[in-house]
Amino acid sequence: MDICLTVEKELEKVLSKFTALREHTQRALGDIATSVDNIKKEISEVPADHEVSATQSMVLSQSLRRVRDTVSRLSTEHKDLHSTVSRVGKAIDRNFKSDFSSITTAGAFEGDEKQKILNKVVCEHFLRQGMLDIAEALNEEADLNLEESRKEPFLELHRILEALKEKNLEPALKWAESNRSKLMAQNSSLEFKLHRLQFISLIRQGQSKQMVALMYSKNFAPFASQHAKDLQVLMGSLLYLHQDIEKSPYAYLFEPIYWAEICDVFTRDACSLMGLSVESPLTVSMRAGCIALPPLLSIRQVMQQRHCTSVWTAKDELPVEIDLGSEYHYHSMFACPILRQQSSDSNPPMRLICGHVISQDALNKLTNGTKVKCPYCPMEQIPADAKRIYF
Repeated sequence: MDICLTVEKELEKVLSKFTALREHTQRALGDIATSVDNIKKEISEVPADHEVSATQSMVLSQSLRRVRDTVSRLSTEHKDLHSTVSRVGKAIDRNFKSDFSSITTAGAFEGDEKQKILNKVVCEHFLRQGMLDIAEALNEEADLNLEESRKEPFLELHRILEALKEKNLEPALKWAESNRSKLMAQNSSLEFKLHRLQFISLIRQGQSKQMVALMYSKNFAPFASQHAKDLQVLMGSLLYLHQDIEKSPYAYLFEPIYWAEICDVFTRDACSLMGLSVESPLTVSMRAGCIALPPLLSIRQVMQQRHCTSVWTAKDELPVEIDLGSEYHYHSMFACPILRQQSSDSNPPMRLICGHVISQDALNKLTNGTKVKCPYCPMEQIPADAKRIYF
C-alpha cells in the first residue's frame, strides 16, 4: 500500500504541474493572439500607399520579440514537464518489481500437457468473456480441439446476458422455463425475478397495459407460495396505474438496480446448473496472485539475506502462511491440533479409533513402539488402525 501511495504522490505532482502549465499556456497564447489581432487590425486600416510609421515598426518588433520569448519560455516549461513524467516511471521501476522468477516454481508450465491445460484455461476465459473470435483463434492455433458441446454453454450464457443488458428478457425467460425443474430443485428464484421484471415493464407503460399486466400475472402461479409478499406488492402497484405510478409508493420498483441484480442472479444460477464456477478460474487465480505476491517477495528477500533459501523448496508448500481472505476459501481445511500444521497430501489428517483427528506427522511422533496413545483421551491403539480422512 505504501508503494502505491509513493507512486501516487509522483503522479499527483505531474497532474498538478500539467494543469498549471495548461492554464498558463492558454493564457499566454490568448494574450499573444489578441495582441497580434490588434496590430493586424491597425495595419489594415492604413492606406496601401502609406509606409509603416516608426511607432508601428517599433510595436511590431516588440510583438515579435514577445512572441519569441513566450514560445521559448513555454518550450522550457514543457521540457520540465517531461522530466516530471519520467520521475513517475522511475518511481514505478523503483517500487514495483517486474521480475518474479525468484518466487516461481521451476517447470510449473513446462511440458506439452501442462501447456495444453494452460491454453484451455485461457480459451475458456475468453469464452466466458464473450470474446468468441479470440477463443476460436486460440482453439485452432493451440490445437485444443474443443468440442462444440464444451463451447455451447458459454455461447448461450453470453447471448442471454447480452440480451439482459439490453433489457430483453425473452431469451432468459425461455431458458428458465426450459430448466424450471432443475432451478426449483436448487431453490432458485431466477424465473420469478424474470417474470417480475417483465410485469414491472408492463405496468410502467401505464393504464393502457393494465389488462395485459393482469393477464401476465398468471405466470406467477407456480411461485405463489414462495413469493407471496412480493406478489402482494406487485398487485398493489396496479392501484396506481390511473395515476403517475413513478411518483407513487411503488416507484422503487423501477430502480435500475433490479436489472443489474438479474444479470448476477442469472450468471450464478446458470453456472451452478451447468457445473461451472461463477467467475473465470483464470480471473480468480490472477487476483489471488496479486494478493499473494507482495508477502512472497518480502519473505523471499528476507530468506536471501539470511542465506536460508533452501527452505523455499524443501517442502511442497510456501514458507509463510498467506491469508487471501474468506472470498478465496473453497475447500475445508484441517490444521493439526498437536503440531499446528495445515494438512497436505504428504501429511494428511488421520482419524484415531476414539474419533479424535491428528495429522500423519503427529501420529508418527506419538507412536511408541507398536502403540499410540491418543493425546486427548486414554485410548490406545495400533498406528495402522488410524484411518485417513478426505475433505
